[in-house]
Amino acid sequence: MRLLRVSSVAMLALIIAPAAYADQESDRLREALRSATAQARAAEDQRAALQAKLTATEQERERLRKQNEGYRAQVKEAEQAYRQAVKDFNERIAERDDSLEKWKAAYGEAASVARTKDAERTKFESEAATFKASSKACEAKNVRLVKIADDVVAQYEAMSPFEKILDHDPVIGFKRVEHQNAAQDFRDKIIEQKAKP
Repeated sequence: MRLLRVSSVAMLALIIAPAAYADQESDRLREALRSATAQARAAEDQRAALQAKLTATEQERERLRKQNEGYRAQVKEAEQAYRQAVKDFNERIAERDDSLEKWKAAYGEAASVARTKDAERTKFESEAATFKASSKACEAKNVRLVKIADDVVAQYEAMSPFEKILDHDPVIGFKRVEHQNAAQDFRDKIIEQKAKP
C-alpha cells in the first residue's frame, strides 16, 4: 500500500504538477497578455498623441506657409513700390536737370543781354556827356551869336537916315564899302560860331 500510496502521490504529483505548471503558464501568459494589452494601449495612446501632434504641426506648417506667402506678396509689393519710387525719383531728377539747364540758358541769355545793355548804357552815357558838352558849347555860341546880332541891329539902328540913303545909293555909295566890310566882319563872326556836330 505504501507503494500504492507513493504511486498515487507520484501520480497525483504528476497530474497536479502539469496542471500547476499549466496554471503557472496560464498566469504567466495572462500576465504577458495584460502587459501586451497595456503596452498596446500605451502605444495606441502614444500614436494618438503623436497623430494629434502631427496634425497640429501640419496645421502650424500650413499657417506658416500661408504667412510666408503673405510676406512674399508684401515683399513683392514693397519691391514694386521701391522700383516705382526710384523711377519717379529719377524722373523728377531728370525734370529738375532739364529745368536747371533751361534756367542756366536763360541766365546766360539774361547775363548776355545785361552785358550788352550795360555796354550800350556806357556808350550812351559817353555820348550823352559828349552831347552835353556840345550842347553847352552850342549854348555859348548861341549867346555870342545873339550878341553879334545885337551888335548888327545896334549898329544899323545907330545909322541916321541920311547915312542909310548914302549907304544904299548906288551912285554916291561913300559908306557902302565901309558897310560891306562891317557886314563881312559880322558874317565871319557868325561863321565862327557855327556849331560843328
